[in-house]
Amino acid sequence: MPKILTYVAACGLVLLSTVAPGLAEGDVALGQKAFQRCSACHTTTDQGKAGPGLGGVVGRPAGSVEAFRYSAAMKSSGLVWDEATLDRFLAAPQNVVAKTTMTVSVTKPEDRQNIIAYLKSLSQ
Repeated sequence: MPKILTYVAACGLVLLSTVAPGLAEGDVALGQKAFQRCSACHTTTDQGKAGPGLGGVVGRPAGSVEAFRYSAAMKSSGLVWDEATLDRFLAAPQNVVAKTTMTVSVTKPEDRQNIIAYLKSLSQ
């Protein structure tokens, strides 16, 4: 019986290792579509609306766009918007920056990865 469990676990790890990299990459076209819900508050340029413009956001320090008025919490967060930080923030903004003014979250991991892929494509 233990050999069967070891085999099943090994197969699961192989399967997971082949699926996870694709998910982590995200799909730019699906991300552009998913970003539509973000566009009520954000643009894909450096121009802000209710939220800051997100053009070039990947790699940028949080709270650093000169023309946008950020919360004190965001300005002092010390975050840099890399993929992992964006993923955590999109999933639960208030858990990452407690007093952020962003209240909308993206609950589906695949939507977050796609949006992040789309945002990365804007910087290239």
